[in-house]
Amino acid sequence: MSTKGNIGARMDRLPISKWHYQIFWLIGLGLLIDGCDNYLGGVVTAQLVKNGWSNNYLNATFGSVTMAGLFIGSLFAGFSGDSLGRKIAYQINLLIFGIASIAAAFANDMWTLIALRGIIGIGLGAEIVVGFATFAEFTPARERGKWSSTLSLVGNCAPPITTGIAYLVMSYLPADFGWRVMFVVVGLAALVLWYARHNMPESPRWYESRGEIDKADEILSKVEQNIEREKGIKLPPVEATEVAVVKTTKLPFSALFTGGLLRTTILATCVLIGMNTAIYSIMNWIPTIFVQAGISVSKSLGLTTLMMFGAPLGVFLTTRFIDKFPRKATAIALLLILSLTGYIYSLQRSEELIVAFGFLMTVILFMWVCFASAVYVPELWPTEIRLRGSGFCNAIGRLVTVFTPYGVAWILTNYGSVAVFVTIGAVLTLVAVVVATIGIETRGKSLEEIGKASGN
Repeated sequence: MSTKGNIGARMDRLPISKWHYQIFWLIGLGLLIDGCDNYLGGVVTAQLVKNGWSNNYLNATFGSVTMAGLFIGSLFAGFSGDSLGRKIAYQINLLIFGIASIAAAFANDMWTLIALRGIIGIGLGAEIVVGFATFAEFTPARERGKWSSTLSLVGNCAPPITTGIAYLVMSYLPADFGWRVMFVVVGLAALVLWYARHNMPESPRWYESRGEIDKADEILSKVEQNIEREKGIKLPPVEATEVAVVKTTKLPFSALFTGGLLRTTILATCVLIGMNTAIYSIMNWIPTIFVQAGISVSKSLGLTTLMMFGAPLGVFLTTRFIDKFPRKATAIALLLILSLTGYIYSLQRSEELIVAFGFLMTVILFMWVCFASAVYVPELWPTEIRLRGSGFCNAIGRLVTVFTPYGVAWILTNYGSVAVFVTIGAVLTLVAVVVATIGIETRGKSLEEIGKASGN
């Protein structure tokens, strides 16, 4: 067996095993539940408009408070994950949005629901940051893009699942009861998974970054032994040239704003602003746009469900090509194609073409979401500051979208849906320019190599 230490090199040489699958599903199911709770907002607010509880501007407040919670959750995940450990951080966030979701089912007015949604958002924001960043640390460099995007595939099955269940629940249950059932379901699911994840190991890379080599080696040695038994092989030793000197110097939070890491911070922030602007502006408002066009709530949810099947397809397609093309070129292409597709979608008037182009737009949108949140941003950072870097940039990306719902509401009310998609397209094109200018290439590189290139 290889010598103690060299954690990154030892993990990168591991074949995919039952251990990897266990980590995959424990994190993936958390992201799926997180996604269901997140996308629940759009279908709930559409129903509440119909019930007379809400309107465009209360819906905007609901969306903005959600973003504020995601902002706080992202920062919390970054600091707690880097200081206390990945495991503690993702267990706390499950409790937060699990309990708050159940409480939301018993809200007796819109303002109470909005307040609880803000608390839910804290847990949702933390789950996304910790989940993808942690999984990147467990996955071999040669397959990191494919497996991270496959993890995103699990999480992004949430849109069709959420809208499909909502369609059934809200079609057959009383109008003021169906949306409450939805909150109870996702809340209970979060608490069940919280219990199931108690035995998930801490990241060996995180232990190594803190100089706790014995703890990292204890976890990894057991994994290596189990894989050798499972595969019937002898793992090759780590070559002397691969041995890295372990850095135990702690990077302060201020390091994100100096030297090479400043470039990474700017890049990741712009990428996530583009991602959040697109996904929350498009997904959260589609059901309301249908309703305001005179389509019934149940039918609008049915049409939205058809479109949402494009989400897992888009992420699946990403798993097929993500490690075959340079990351920078992929980002630029997805951003420009999504800008054009969104504009074409906004011009459609018949239900058939709305669904067809909406499906295509959803496919491209979730290819971009998968690339940005699951693959590119989590792998940009040195291990010792990975969650703070990802958490801060996610927080800024969400802070911007605290205000975008009001902008969308104003543009939709005064200029219509076409103007909304033109504005989104302009934002995405600007992000493409940023990536082309300062983007970092990460395909096929170890996390340790990327960390050095980022300025560590």
